[in-house]
Amino acid sequence: MTDRRRVILEGAARVIARRGVRGLRVAELAAEAGVSTALVYYHFKDRPGILREALAFIGDRADRYTGPGDEEAARCPADPRELLERTLLLEFQDLPEVRENSTAWGELRAHTVFDPELREELAAAGAAWTAEVAELVAAVRPAAPPAAATGAAQRLTALLEGLSVRWLSGLLPLGHARHLMREAVRVEVDRLG
Repeated sequence: MTDRRRVILEGAARVIARRGVRGLRVAELAAEAGVSTALVYYHFKDRPGILREALAFIGDRADRYTGPGDEEAARCPADPRELLERTLLLEFQDLPEVRENSTAWGELRAHTVFDPELREELAAAGAAWTAEVAELVAAVRPAAPPAAATGAAQRLTALLEGLSVRWLSGLLPLGHARHLMREAVRVEVDRLG
């Protein structure tokens, strides 16, 4: 990805997080990214193209901050349960990038309720996230049927999204949201074993 394209997508994530999908205007995006509107249209054919690429960018960025980096891979928990918990809890970091990603994801998800334009892409991104968590759940409980691991992953990711909204909106302190997520992991894992 070119630097200009990345800057535009970072700007799109910020604008979507701040103003929602309906509030995304190409002129505002260009100003946020510090580029011309012509350059935005050069990289992205139209507004739906911007939204699709922003959704993919947000997913890739989440993979970067929830997955182990090169240094961290050596220190990554060997215990599958710790890895599952760690992966989910990394969505609750009080960092601008994480807050922005979670907020933008929620805005994109809410947008598809009334406008199916991004529904397929959002469903694919959500399914990939659920499959990743299901693999982690299955590593914790290898004897669990695949459907049970997938069900646990669906419940955990849905809870994570709900807790994230409550944390980001100030309804839950960060520490309490993390505690509730840990408890949910314990309940789901115990339920499978």
